Amino acid sequence: MRPPKVLDNKKHRVVDEIKKELKKGSKLSIISAYFTIYAYAELKKELSKIDNMRFIFTEPTFVNKGKELIREYYIERNSEKKISGNEFEIKLRNEMKQAAIAKECAQWLESKAEFKSLKQANPAQPRLVYIENPEDNVSINGTVDFTSDGLGITPSNRLDSNMCLYGKDYTIGFLQSFNELWEDDTAVQDVKEKVLEQMRILYKENTPEFIYFVTLYNIFNNYLDELTEDNIVKSRTGFKETQIWNKLYKFQKDGVMGAIDKIEKYNGCIIADSVGLGKTFTALAVIKYYELRNDRVLVIVPKKLRENWTVYTMNDKRNIFSGDRFNYDVLNHTDLSRTSGFSGEINLATLNWSNYDLVVIDESHNFRNNPPVKGRVTRYERFMNDIIKAGVKTKVLMLSATPVNNKMNDIKNQIAFITEGKNDAFKSVGLDNIEIILRKAQTVFNRWSELPDPERTTDTFVNMMDIDYFKLLDTITIARSRKHIEKYYNIKVIGKFPTRLSPENRYPIIDAKGEFPPIEEIN
Repeated sequence: MRPPKVLDNKKHRVVDEIKKELKKGSKLSIISAYFTIYAYAELKKELSKIDNMRFIFTEPTFVNKGKELIREYYIERNSEKKISGNEFEIKLRNEMKQAAIAKECAQWLESKAEFKSLKQANPAQPRLVYIENPEDNVSINGTVDFTSDGLGITPSNRLDSNMCLYGKDYTIGFLQSFNELWEDDTAVQDVKEKVLEQMRILYKENTPEFIYFVTLYNIFNNYLDELTEDNIVKSRTGFKETQIWNKLYKFQKDGVMGAIDKIEKYNGCIIADSVGLGKTFTALAVIKYYELRNDRVLVIVPKKLRENWTVYTMNDKRNIFSGDRFNYDVLNHTDLSRTSGFSGEINLATLNWSNYDLVVIDESHNFRNNPPVKGRVTRYERFMNDIIKAGVKTKVLMLSATPVNNKMNDIKNQIAFITEGKNDAFKSVGLDNIEIILRKAQTVFNRWSELPDPERTTDTFVNMMDIDYFKLLDTITIARSRKHIEKYYNIKVIGKFPTRLSPENRYPIIDAKGEFPPIEEIN
């Protein structure tokens, strides 16, 4: 009698044991979470000899669900991966042999295999590979899965531990348990046809159009529900019954939803739509949404634009949104340099700067620089320390048609308001270090700006720039141009944008009456 053996898929591999034990006339019984075509491909020579295989999925796979109303069968999102390969088999999938292997495997399954699946998940269900031979039986039980990594064919981070036992007398208990489960119709369900159906999908020749749409789905499936209005505006606040919401064009409503989505996910957003696309109205709708959630809102504006914002908080005939009763505070950029006096009706000496839930900054590019000044706190430092970092968690909405002006780095200090200066704030979306991303972008811009005129094109710039820079902008900014709106929205509903006239060069004389001496004499 052979002694038991531990198969850890490092020193001793499961696949080697199976290859050694499978013979003509063998019967194979398997309990596993997966059956992948790549495991079959490695063992196809040995599997062609056996009489039959019985396979039980340890988790409900291709199983009829009583609560499923739309489709007859419920197929988990990763069910396809249980056939076509898991994350440790990516290299094998990249070899593009999937269709050929699947076709060959399907033909073998038709004649020699039966598949059943547990109806209910059982976390305690052990894995098993049981080989019945005319002269001897072999049992491998433990962590084994019928995948290339579970059999030890491809490397993985699995910590496998399987006990291999030899002899019918020592292993018959495992076979009896398998047989009892196989015959229990209350516990398992036949899924062979569904497995074969999945195989046929893998080897079916699809049109280029179908492959294109499948590719798009797999790239974007995690984002399909991201911008649906019901997902973003979760609270029943009556937001969509407000005057400001119903005054907006479709592209402005999309901007509002995008801004709220980014503010909720990343704590802030920069609306960088072109001049004339209504950034103020878009921001007012965002403000109304947060006011309806009882958030306290502050709007910081250049002094010359103050009245553009205060009018919507006043009982004034010019306030076309008087029914919405906006209640935000308005301060000037210059008020950040003051510690006393009044700004409108706000007493700066007693104002609680740290108690705002949302701050809107109009013309936010005025904060692109943060040069230290000896002996006093700058406006930027005051805003960061007293509003953003102090007190309640503050969200930020910035408005600017030119958030990036002279340098790629111009946006750095504006982003810092959103991240509270943390360089790894967007690590969850794959942006590990904001400062390094912006530094690299500036280096690329410098190289691009030195190119000869014929080579210094937008396409060249895009090709040179690291994708992380565009990903960063996409994470926190909304930027549309008039061309974008004309291309993607119904201009008949919006109305045509005014035609920009070419500039006229005029040379008016400064001395219509001829009373001034000639400039040469003055010189």
